[in-house]
Amino acid sequence: MTRRAWIISGVVVALAVVGGLLRRQRGPAAATVDTGRVSRQATFRATVTASGEIVAARYADIGSNSMGKIVELPVAEGDHVRAGQVLARIDPVPADSDARSAAELTRALEADERAATEQVRAARADADAAEARAADAAQQFTRRTALADQQLIAPAELDEARAQRDSTAAQAASARASVARTTQALDAAGRRVAQARAQQRRAGDALAKTAIVSPIDGTVSRLRVRNGEMVVVGLQNQPGTTLMTISDLGTIDVEVKVAEADVLTVSPGQSAEVTLESIPGRVFRGRVHEVGASALPVTGTAAAREFRVVIRLEAPDAGLRPGLTGDAVIVTTERSNVLSVPLQSVVRRDGVNGVFRIDGGVARFTPVTTGVIGGLDIEVTGIPEGTVVATGPYQVLRELKDGAAATAAATK
Repeated sequence: MTRRAWIISGVVVALAVVGGLLRRQRGPAAATVDTGRVSRQATFRATVTASGEIVAARYADIGSNSMGKIVELPVAEGDHVRAGQVLARIDPVPADSDARSAAELTRALEADERAATEQVRAARADADAAEARAADAAQQFTRRTALADQQLIAPAELDEARAQRDSTAAQAASARASVARTTQALDAAGRRVAQARAQQRRAGDALAKTAIVSPIDGTVSRLRVRNGEMVVVGLQNQPGTTLMTISDLGTIDVEVKVAEADVLTVSPGQSAEVTLESIPGRVFRGRVHEVGASALPVTGTAAAREFRVVIRLEAPDAGLRPGLTGDAVIVTTERSNVLSVPLQSVVRRDGVNGVFRIDGGVARFTPVTTGVIGGLDIEVTGIPEGTVVATGPYQVLRELKDGAAATAAATK
């Protein structure tokens, strides 16, 4: 190697050593962080958001207790109906025939019951007469026994009195048995009449139910059948035909599905704001009316559990209809005069929650007590209002240490 080359190599090495010494003196490079301030909020809210649809507070899915063809359908979807109004009529001929047959059978059995009553009356009269004859024969036998003891009558007359007594006693016993038999027959006839009347009531009820009436005042919100269609009755696991849905639109609810992570913070009475896809820009206010006690069935491959929550609107629009979809924001907690920081600025060091204050280019870890989470902010105590704190980026905050140099990228 030439002398010139040796000189150049020495200079390069010297420069490298000097650079390393200078970097060691300056220390590690300062971290660049996003910053924000501890701010005071007059009203601080924790909310839960959920989606769902409009439903009527009172509604009835109308089915049928009779199977057959629809022969009359006097209502259309959107019609207003009254409780007791006929909504549809099923072919009544089979039910009417059964009702007439049951009525005729009842009349026949009632006639049998009346005949049995007369038989009981006659049997009792016969029994009374037989008892009287038996008593008279017994007295005759007693008198003739006394005369026979005095030898005033022949023995044949005493034997004749004895035979008469025994004969009339047997006749009285037979009459009493006849009374018992006819009484039992009357009881059986009465039971048959009661059974026939029950069958008649059942047949009459089946006939009456061929006329399907509205159970409530409301609106036909959904009509699922047409005149002439067949209606079937539900059996075990086979659902029956649903003819229509009657909804009372005077009171409107919104049924939403709340995630299991949030449902424990929701309770009846909490205020809510609802926005609908069909009416953008308008907010409907309401309150939580009901919170489901168990999770809804899981659909598809979804693993998350959801709970049904009912929000009752305070001033519903007359144009709202069941099935309209929208979003709800439920206020679970509301506080006043709260200090808050951005949620992502709170970090955990050695089991303690805190934030990094940016003070003179240095990050200082300051423990804080956290409270309610409201949107992207969180309630804190233990730090003064207006303090500049690091809010990100996440990767920087995760590795940032107390006392590290930090440069604020921006203060929001």
